[in-house]
Amino acid sequence: MTTSPITLNESTRRFEQVVDGHTAYVEFERLPGQAIAYTHTVVPEALGGRGIGSALVQHVMDYARQQGLQVRPDCSFIHAWIERHPAYQPLSLAHGATPR
Repeated sequence: MTTSPITLNESTRRFEQVVDGHTAYVEFERLPGQAIAYTHTVVPEALGGRGIGSALVQHVMDYARQQGLQVRPDCSFIHAWIERHPAYQPLSLAHGATPR
């Protein structure tokens, strides 16, 4: 498996990773104040079942934490991932974080 690092592409508003020639990504929207919305996660079918989506979500959640951002998880995959990882719930506006 050939994997590139996860990169932030501001021009397309995506965090991207190329794996075996396919691009997986999380789309985002910057919100007013110290918040970011993660709107959509895409993992090409050819990459399914490898944990790539979960790795992307952990990366974007760690990014939010490092940047001091609160997260609005509009993407159902990200919302469910946060449900399974309580340590990230304090960042999530959908899981009780108070908007700043």
